[in-house]
Amino acid sequence: MKIFCVIGNPIEHSVSPLMHNAAYKAFGINANYTKILLEDSGKLRETLLKFEGANVTVPHKESAFSACDEILGIAKNIEAVNTIVKKNDKLIGFNTDAAGFFEAIKEFGKIENALILGAGGAAKAIAFILRQNGIEPAILNRSAERLEFFKQKGFKSFSWEYFAPEKYDIVINTTSAGLKDNALPAPEKILNQTLKNARFGFDAVYNKKTPFLKLCDEFGLKCKDGLDMLLYQAVFAFNIFFDNAYDETKIAQIMRKSLLNI
Repeated sequence: MKIFCVIGNPIEHSVSPLMHNAAYKAFGINANYTKILLEDSGKLRETLLKFEGANVTVPHKESAFSACDEILGIAKNIEAVNTIVKKNDKLIGFNTDAAGFFEAIKEFGKIENALILGAGGAAKAIAFILRQNGIEPAILNRSAERLEFFKQKGFKSFSWEYFAPEKYDIVINTTSAGLKDNALPAPEKILNQTLKNARFGFDAVYNKKTPFLKLCDEFGLKCKDGLDMLLYQAVFAFNIFFDNAYDETKIAQIMRKSLLNI
């Protein structure tokens, strides 16, 4: 039996095992997917080597980039990894968050510009997949320090203090604001000025109507939470684990069904 896992801290909330194990069962694959709490990122590589493959979530995605022997695809640009496969005792890293996000927003239609709230691993993934698809996003973060990565990569980057809102088709929250509290990802004045000219709102937090999404509703934006991003990153990770041997539409149907009761 092949053993896969998701590694993070915290990890008890993860629904990744639900999705992957449902797909194993449906396709008749002799495998199991579990979740691992890891507090020390320094032990990430030795933990990863115990499994055939793994997903990595907060706060280990940047550490996973360093832990891998080889990085493929857009993960090279993002410098954050969320999917790893072990081949010949070498760890090969990918990023499926980026493609998962872009798949999730396809229903919005044409988007010409975007504002990303936050500057962590998810923000990096979203920034690069938007750029790859001809959309140059701006990044807005509370502190200027974490924006250095984006500035070096040529993205427009602003701290709250120096931000002058422009017109953005979509505003994307990648922070944890609203996950366990009623916080907004940026000062309400900034958000009001930005959302009044936007068409779409997206929050990476899933299965919760966050204060950010509620504010988007007030301005009449078409909105989505992060559930489809979660789903599609899992679909793409699943096929990486199994050498793209399965139909992604079928995987998505199975995994979506597994999420109906969460």
